[in-house]
Amino acid sequence: MSEIEAPVEKTEAVVEKTEAVVEKTEAVVETKNQPETKKEGPEKWGIAHIFSSYNNTIIHMTDLTGSETVAISSGGIHVNADRYESSPFAAMKAANAVVEATRTKGFTGFHIRVRAVGGVGSRVPGPGAQAAIRALARGGFKIGRIDDVTPIPHDTTRKKGGKRGRRV
Repeated sequence: MSEIEAPVEKTEAVVEKTEAVVEKTEAVVETKNQPETKKEGPEKWGIAHIFSSYNNTIIHMTDLTGSETVAISSGGIHVNADRYESSPFAAMKAANAVVEATRTKGFTGFHIRVRAVGGVGSRVPGPGAQAAIRALARGGFKIGRIDDVTPIPHDTTRKKGGKRGRRV
């Protein structure tokens, strides 16, 4: 019986050695991961105001209070013809210009506020609004809320055109 007990003690010693080797390799893996992770500073949020009508798309990036302008661009700056100012392509180019300017200022995320003409005008955002939101989302920022801030009157003023409407 003493012959059987001796090998058992040896295998226990081998198991202890392998556990020690596993612990050492885990410690090495942990030390390698820590320097690779980047420590980011505090998050800096802003607000992207998108005004989209059927004539133009304006993207205006501000800080959280809305008082300081960070970047601003419109669709009319990026195309040559007036009829393309409200196009999705022009809105996308304007959004990319705002993204580049905002990235240099150190912003990490923003909330989006979409606005149409409203009032007595159209309450539906123009064709550039969707493209501008998509381009901002692809810019690599965190996106908080997406709000519709179109001004809707509770009791409206008289729409232009007179008593008989617009005569064509």
